[in-house]
Amino acid sequence: MERWVNKVAIVTGVTTGIGAAIAEMMVKEGVLVAGFARKKERVQELFEKLQHEKGKLYVLMVDITNENEILTGFKWIKSNLGPVHILINNAGVARHTSLIDGDTQKWKEVFETNVFGLCIATREAVRDMRTHQTSGHIIHMNSIAGHTIPYFPGTSVNVYAAAKFAVTALTETLRRELMNCNLKIKVTSISPGVVASESSVSCSNLDTDSSIPQLKPQDVADAIKYVLTTPQHVQVHELILKPVGEQF
Repeated sequence: MERWVNKVAIVTGVTTGIGAAIAEMMVKEGVLVAGFARKKERVQELFEKLQHEKGKLYVLMVDITNENEILTGFKWIKSNLGPVHILINNAGVARHTSLIDGDTQKWKEVFETNVFGLCIATREAVRDMRTHQTSGHIIHMNSIAGHTIPYFPGTSVNVYAAAKFAVTALTETLRRELMNCNLKIKVTSISPGVVASESSVSCSNLDTDSSIPQLKPQDVADAIKYVLTTPQHVQVHELILKPVGEQF
């Protein structure tokens, strides 16, 4: 992680779970992390925990479904921290709804967070990296549900899986656009299976069922650390993580 010391990374959805684990890992490695969170007070404990580490955590109140807040967040980072080198699109939500009897507002919330917010943040990060000719890295937090449909009647995976399939497509589309523009920016999709304590994106009660094999948020953070430490000529395009024994 030496090449990222004192460089700026944006992590969306930094409040709990995977986002908090990513931020902690990166700050300990010396990275300047700008964490996007809807409620700043919920990140206070993490902020205090990391105060004396090698890097630093800056918490910004940004709702990833609000384009103006995303733009304001990027503007603050450019003015106060410097060029963006890493973007980790971690923010994600699932909503308990179906397709045949679905709630339109819940559908919108899933796509606004998992797809549109990701696209806007990615666009702004690429613009900044392009301006500064940065050899950066963009990481999309995907899901095993972005590659296969783990269908459980009455759960939240129905529209969530569609949104994550979109992330799979967006990752490849971005790779091709970056290549066609001759930009030295890597893009990686990280697709975990069931992760413990990720209630914001849980599929029903899977994350609290001790009989279901689960990953820990730190496992995902470790995977991100791995892809960030690959040589410049190596791009990990897709990394799927499953707990041992997972059956879907």
